[in-house]
Amino acid sequence: MAKTPILVVGLLLLHCWVAITQAEYLKYKDPKQPLNVRIRDLMNRMTLEEKIGQMVQIDRSVASADVMKKYYIGSVLSGGGSVPKPQASAEDWVDMVNDFQKGALSTKLGIPMIYGIDAVHGHNNVYKATIFPHNVGLGATRDPLLVKKIGEATALEVRATGIPYVFAPCIAVCRDPRWGRCYESYSEDHKVVQAMTELIPGLQGDIPANSRKGVPFVAGKKKVAACAKHYVGDGGTTRGINENNTVISRHGLLSIHMPGYYNSIIKGVSTIMVSYSSWNGEKMHANHELVTGFLKNTLRFRGFVISDWQGIDRITSPPHANYTYSIIAGVTAGIDMIMVPLNYTEFIDGLTLLVKNNVIPMSRIDDAVKRILRVKFVMGLFENPLADYSLVKELGSQEHRELAREAVRKSLVLLKNGENADKPLLPLPKKASKILVAGTHADNLGYQCGGWTIQWQGLSGNNLTSGTTILNAIKNTVDKDTEVVYKENPDLDYVNSNDFSYAIVVLGETPYAETNGDSMNLTITAPGPDIITNVCGGVKCVVVVISGRPVVMQPFLDSMDALVAAWLPGTEGQGVADVLFGDYGFTGKLPRTWMKTVDQLPMNVGDPHYDPLFPFGFGLTTQPHKAT
Repeated sequence: MAKTPILVVGLLLLHCWVAITQAEYLKYKDPKQPLNVRIRDLMNRMTLEEKIGQMVQIDRSVASADVMKKYYIGSVLSGGGSVPKPQASAEDWVDMVNDFQKGALSTKLGIPMIYGIDAVHGHNNVYKATIFPHNVGLGATRDPLLVKKIGEATALEVRATGIPYVFAPCIAVCRDPRWGRCYESYSEDHKVVQAMTELIPGLQGDIPANSRKGVPFVAGKKKVAACAKHYVGDGGTTRGINENNTVISRHGLLSIHMPGYYNSIIKGVSTIMVSYSSWNGEKMHANHELVTGFLKNTLRFRGFVISDWQGIDRITSPPHANYTYSIIAGVTAGIDMIMVPLNYTEFIDGLTLLVKNNVIPMSRIDDAVKRILRVKFVMGLFENPLADYSLVKELGSQEHRELAREAVRKSLVLLKNGENADKPLLPLPKKASKILVAGTHADNLGYQCGGWTIQWQGLSGNNLTSGTTILNAIKNTVDKDTEVVYKENPDLDYVNSNDFSYAIVVLGETPYAETNGDSMNLTITAPGPDIITNVCGGVKCVVVVISGRPVVMQPFLDSMDALVAAWLPGTEGQGVADVLFGDYGFTGKLPRTWMKTVDQLPMNVGDPHYDPLFPFGFGLTTQPHKAT
């Protein structure tokens, strides 16, 4: 009789052990399982609340571990300038991201959140990161391999701070330089933009040879998920007004603004951000035909579609006027992740009610969540959700700064060099008795980096981060016996009375981002015109323009001996001096048409009224030599 209880106890123990092992073995947590099996297994376990949480992206300023856990939040971002603290170190960033992640992992299913940030010219929100030239300058290099290397360096610097996802590249085709985001566009020519989608394999890694087209790909812990933006037609708005209306035929939209997306999807881009702008009067955030019909169904894009910052709010005018309508329009259009990014409970409550009342079908929610989970699984977030300090030395590394300096050299476009080819001013001699450096932008690191640097709108001055101003670069480059005199705004008498060998004048636009950069006149910042008149009226001068786009130069062209378009070069100003003094030659080509007057705009290569000051693709060259 005594044997029976032992047998029963044994069977009970066996059952318990089987139950425990089954409970511990979750298919979605097994990296050996096929991707779709993992997604399906996880989705079958998820409640509506957990699914909607995955669709929400909130700003770090309103995030906490408790918020992540309570609302099952799927993603957090840093908006422009949204940082853990001023001058935060890489370790500060890692600690913050991990804190949010631990909140996400403490939920029943433990789905990791994905942290995103605008790293649009290097890891530009972060103190002491390498700031590369903005996209317009990279377009001037015509060097896709260089851009891929910049993607690789950016990925390392972003991962150094514990972040796995960037809102880049911007593949806008800017058709009107009056647009405040024109510097975020590689070119007015879609072929140049298409070539520069090489940033994507730089950021994410090269897709395996046999992988299916349209499926997202991220190659491990030293790479980041990328985001092609802003879908579609953001660079084609009337008069370049930001977030406005792009009036163009379907053929025009598909042949000018869409091609960059074909390349991006083929290269495995993980996410695509929708544009604030409209196409022929219809808001892109509400355009089911283009987001679901074309992008998801025709192009077979398998990553997730994300809104822009408060993008669904702006479906209505004024924004947020009818938020219920905005949720319905945005989500049914096919947007998968909503960058809310502040008032997330309003969105969660609104979407939950709409699904429960069958206004938005469950199939739409499932499509969104499946896509978000696909990206998270593909990039290894489930296996490696927490960051460490192993890459912190990558942030602002010397190797990355050398790469940025190379990019600056290759981005410079020489527009004028002497009155004729027989009498060039450039390259400048390093040995001279006394030279003048003048202009508002010669000794201003913030100005040479432009918008989207440390803060959303950029900054002025030299204390924002570490780098080399153009003035310091000149001093580093000239002969030890050459006297360098810096005077921001000298008068003509001063110039005439000082017997300078030559002058370098550095001026242009002050920083801006998005709508703040929209400009109907495209003038250089005062007292720029006076500086040109005074300096170039008294001594041989080269004018270096720091700007995010072509600016009005025709009135001053005759007074200057040489003209260089330096775009927004970033922290490595030494690259400018490298070429001015002939250690390297000028090779850059205009990525945009340089107009004579704003009255000609919009004017792009191939237009019937094409009459530029300098045509698309123009750029004089010099031979590198050690200037004497």
